[in-house]
Amino acid sequence: MAIGIDGTPKGTQPSAAPGGRTRRDVARGLRTGALTAALAPLLAAFRAPERAPDRASFDRMHRGRRIQGVRTADGHWHVTLDGRPLHLMRRADGTWLSMVDHYCSYPTPLDAARAAADALAPGERLREAGTEPRHQHRGGRHGVRA
Repeated sequence: MAIGIDGTPKGTQPSAAPGGRTRRDVARGLRTGALTAALAPLLAAFRAPERAPDRASFDRMHRGRRIQGVRTADGHWHVTLDGRPLHLMRRADGTWLSMVDHYCSYPTPLDAARAAADALAPGERLREAGTEPRHQHRGGRHGVRA
């Protein structure tokens, strides 16, 4: 048997690194961290949306626009943006969307109203109730002009 410079028999290696951890322990820790980082977005996607505290109303200013909302007795929300009604819809998953920004959903009616305010151009306002354009059928073309 040959003896090395450090006095240990040649062909044997110390079982642990100077910090008390082997390369295998370090590799295992790195794999665990990588797996955790890879699974975090998946776990976050399955988490239920956060709910705001159940309040019956809100009155906020957002980027120069006044947002007001009141929950009615039947559980619906009446939301106005600068005094004009903003139609909100509740999705099956419990989130909300507005007719102004109907491509995204938001966890609360206030968040949906803020997004609607962001989507409006400066100086642009919502239409007043009852002033929606009527669809007129002209000559079988359904009002579409080329």
